Amino acid sequence: MASAASVAAQQATAPSPAKFVEYYQNAYASGRDLVPGPQQALNSASRATALKLETILPEAALTGNSFVDAQNTIIQLVGPQGCQSTQQLQLGGMRASCTILSLAGLNAALQTAATPARGAFPCHFLGTNSGQPSVRFAECFFIGPDDHAQPLSEYLIRRGLAFAAREPYGAALFPEYTAAEAEAAKEHVGIWSNATFRHPYGERYRQNQTN
Repeated sequence: MASAASVAAQQATAPSPAKFVEYYQNAYASGRDLVPGPQQALNSASRATALKLETILPEAALTGNSFVDAQNTIIQLVGPQGCQSTQQLQLGGMRASCTILSLAGLNAALQTAATPARGAFPCHFLGTNSGQPSVRFAECFFIGPDDHAQPLSEYLIRRGLAFAAREPYGAALFPEYTAAEAEAAKEHVGIWSNATFRHPYGERYRQNQTN
């Protein structure tokens, strides 16, 4: 009975899925990414040597590169880096902060990726953080209009919705994604359409700001 009462108390105080998503999204909109990075080095080589796909059901974006799945597990894409600048940008006829554009971009990308497979798509996991909620680090894929598998990371970066992930000192985690980023910058798509921003080491800053 004591155990049952404890479980009931935890359920009563646990945030609802909607509140959980809102909590992370609001923090991200203000420029704070609450999803922690990996606790241990990721097995990046496994993408080429031991690819093992697991089907997941995405629910909602939490940041520009992290989302929650149907199991209430946070999944962080390892290839892209979402924008954390709250600077206002212009994208088409819409004006919003860089964080909001990046967050909205991932939400739209999740829908695009999940639609061909009835709401699901496969991911390859490179590592996991323990704790509650747990965080899994992944490369996810979907079938594009050309019937070829495409990494979700590349999709986001190539459309200027996120940047290629980098080490703190600026080195690219995955060189192939810096090529996609360079193409997006050259074509001035997404966030790159704003000429008043530059991009040192994966972040966006005003051109007249020294860093």
